[in-house]
Amino acid sequence: MKHYLFVLFYLISNIIFYIFQVSFWLCLIWFFVFSAVVVWGSFDIQFGYFVDSIINKKTKIKEIALTFDDGPTECTPKFLDLLKEYNIKATFFCIGKQIEKYPETFQRIIAEGHSVGNHTYSHSNKTGFLSTSKMIEEIKKCDEVMLKIGSFKTDLYRPPFGVTNPNIAKAIKKTAKKSIGWNVRSLDTVIQDEKKILKKVTKNLKKGSIILLHDTSEKTYNVLVELLLFLEREKYSTFTIDSMINSKK
Repeated sequence: MKHYLFVLFYLISNIIFYIFQVSFWLCLIWFFVFSAVVVWGSFDIQFGYFVDSIINKKTKIKEIALTFDDGPTECTPKFLDLLKEYNIKATFFCIGKQIEKYPETFQRIIAEGHSVGNHTYSHSNKTGFLSTSKMIEEIKKCDEVMLKIGSFKTDLYRPPFGVTNPNIAKAIKKTAKKSIGWNVRSLDTVIQDEKKILKKVTKNLKKGSIILLHDTSEKTYNVLVELLLFLEREKYSTFTIDSMINSKK
């Protein structure tokens, strides 16, 4: 894994400190640089320092993947209606608690042929600080809910907030999941202006892009309406994460 770069960085740092006896302030600056790199690697899933995540599809044709996090919610049926209208299959990374809250919607996602991934049971704000055993519990509990309500199993997993670290890496390995990231982040939970969200997505679009959206608000639904028109106009097709992985087997 690429996180070995951090280990190498650390070892080289120690060698420099002990052999060349650099000053305290230089040591402190070096420490902050090292810490910044670790934090950066933890929060940016695209760099794959702790977990090798799938962030796009290598393809020569104009095709992208629509992925939705944090559902199902009361908004999800509208998203499903729209996707059905355009005959598009997407990938939904679902939270266990939300599946329990909206079981019929989860069943509909499966019935309509969309891909489904595990997004932990509770999507805790403390995800980056949980132990390996707790992360395993979060993943397995979501799996259990999916199996109970949808009779469905998945090996796809998306880390909440895109956060990765050694504990999460171990949990993903022990639960035999494939980590799925993205290379186009809409920031639709942060940006309020729908036009800005749409522009952020479309300007960064490339062949094989995996787009991160959330089926959690009317705002993102409105963005999706315009995005699907854009994709149709620019002659983009779509793929699901399942279909991409299966094509590699």
